[in-house]
Amino acid sequence: MDKSTGLICDQTIVLTGPKSKKLYPKALRLVRFKDQESGKVYTFLNNDFMLPALTIPELYKSRWKVELFFRWIKQHLRIKAFYGTSENAVKTQIWIAISAYVLVAIAKKKLELERDLYTLLQILNVTLSRKCRSDKHLPDRPTLPKVAIFTTSCSSSTYDRTLLAESAVTLNRLYIAFNVKLY
Repeated sequence: MDKSTGLICDQTIVLTGPKSKKLYPKALRLVRFKDQESGKVYTFLNNDFMLPALTIPELYKSRWKVELFFRWIKQHLRIKAFYGTSENAVKTQIWIAISAYVLVAIAKKKLELERDLYTLLQILNVTLSRKCRSDKHLPDRPTLPKVAIFTTSCSSSTYDRTLLAESAVTLNRLYIAFNVKLY
C-alpha cells in the first residue's frame, strides 16, 4: 500500500458473528483510508471488488457531499418532501425554494432586519399559508411585475404547471410583503 495516498489497507473479510454471518455470508471488502486534510481514519465495508481501492473513499466522499446538500435543503429551504417525481419537478421545486430563500435574504439585508433567516422564513411560511383576501390587508402599491420561472425542459403535466403557478404566486407575495425591487 502507498501510504502517501491515504490508503491504509484493502482487505477481503468475512463476517464471523452468529447473526451477521447468517444475514450476510458473502465476503466483504474492507478499505481503510486516512483523510490527509482532517487526519481522520475512515473504514469502509463494501461488496464491490472490481473498483480500485482509492475509488471507494472517493465515492463515499462524493456521496457525503450529496447528503450534506440534502440536509442543508431540509434545514434551510424547508423542503421536507418532493411533490413531483420527474427530474424537472424536483429541479423546479429546489430552484423555487432557493429563489425564495435568496429573496428573503435580500429583503433581510435591504430592510436591515435583526431576526435570523430561519425565523423570517418561519414567519413567512405561516403568513403566506393563511387564507385571506390580499387586497384587504395590503396598502396601495404599484403593481409589481409577475415572476417568470423558466426551466430547461417544460413538463406537460398539469401537476407541474400547477406547482409552477402556485410557486410564482408565493414569490410574488414575497415581493409584495417585503416591497423589494430586484431590478
